[in-house]
Amino acid sequence: MAYRALLLACGLFLPIAEAFSQEDTLAIPVQADSLIVTGGLPGPVMDSTAVVLSQDSDTLDWRARHSPHKASILSAVLPGAGQIYNRKYWKAPIIWAGLGTCVYFIQENSAEYRRYKDAYIALVDGDPTTTDEFNGQFSAAQVLNVTDTYRRWRDLSYIAFGLVYMLNIVDAGVDANFVHFDVSRDLSMHVGPSLELASRGAAGLSFSLALR
Repeated sequence: MAYRALLLACGLFLPIAEAFSQEDTLAIPVQADSLIVTGGLPGPVMDSTAVVLSQDSDTLDWRARHSPHKASILSAVLPGAGQIYNRKYWKAPIIWAGLGTCVYFIQENSAEYRRYKDAYIALVDGDPTTTDEFNGQFSAAQVLNVTDTYRRWRDLSYIAFGLVYMLNIVDAGVDANFVHFDVSRDLSMHVGPSLELASRGAAGLSFSLALR
């Protein structure tokens, strides 16, 4: 009887022990990539690529809104403004320096031209009471020659001013057009030995331009 009671107890205990062992081996799947622990509490994962994509989209939006016509008008109204609109800030001081230099030479050459012109008029007006500032040290022909030189330099200064002004407008328009041009790293050139020439027994170089 004791032997049968022992077998009966073992038969009842084994299923219960097996059930407990199965419960211990169960595991709850956790998606580790969807949660992070911050201060002991789960929180959403911050995607670092979202920040980069946001910055890229802002740059693309700026390039899409950029207008070459507006850049040209800004430079025509205020020299250097188109370069600032194109975000080529370093070009604006160059434009201002060029125009300022032209204005300086226009004023200097104009003043010297008027000076020698008055001296020439005083020499050839036939009035003995009128004297030039040089007190007769130079002849009328010499003074006239210097007068014509300063007049020519004054005219060239005006032309230079106009060229710098026009160059300022053209540069702003061209730069604005190049804003839409793709200059990313997908544009590349590779230089290396040519396999086709090597197969023919000749040495050479091959150039390849990758556009993606």
